Amino acid sequence: MAKKTGEKYQAIIDAAVRVIARQGYYSAQVSKIAKEAKVADGTIYLYFENKDDILISLFNEKMGQFVETNRKRVSEAKTAEQKLYVLVHTHLSQLSEDHDLAKVTQIELRQSNQEINEGIGTVMKQYFNLIEEVIMEGMKQGIFRPDIEVRIARKMIFGTLDGVTTSWVMKQCKYELVSHVDSIYNLFLLGMKGKE
Repeated sequence: MAKKTGEKYQAIIDAAVRVIARQGYYSAQVSKIAKEAKVADGTIYLYFENKDDILISLFNEKMGQFVETNRKRVSEAKTAEQKLYVLVHTHLSQLSEDHDLAKVTQIELRQSNQEINEGIGTVMKQYFNLIEEVIMEGMKQGIFRPDIEVRIARKMIFGTLDGVTTSWVMKQCKYELVSHVDSIYNLFLLGMKGKE
């Protein structure tokens, strides 16, 4: 099997995002992905074992970049409050810029099997760790309450961002997703700061 790098590999990943977003994962045939990527059907099997492998690779590639971008932008912020704002903004803005990817991550992955869920677990854990780091830093700085249960707060943050994005996708991306940033951020901040 060829290394998962290079122009053809990237072309297949990008084509898979478009085809799966248009047709759904179960209707997205490997031959349609190959046609969209402008490669021969057999070329796909040089890089991927099967369609599940394409979806896992697609998620790990795209969400790996997503997490990396988020981590870089969060690291540039000074206070935990700023980091939280950047986290919310970056999450929503990245997905709002790529409707096809948002559709794949929010809808198609939800219907996937156990093997796919296990295959994408590492990238998700990296993102969860980032969210937890922001929460713990806020607690350490005395900005967030000291009694926060970090895992619960992380689930609340990720779950809210995930739910808002899914709702946006279900409504055919008809409004500006980033218009929700301030209200979501303020909700999180109020809950984690507690009483002044």
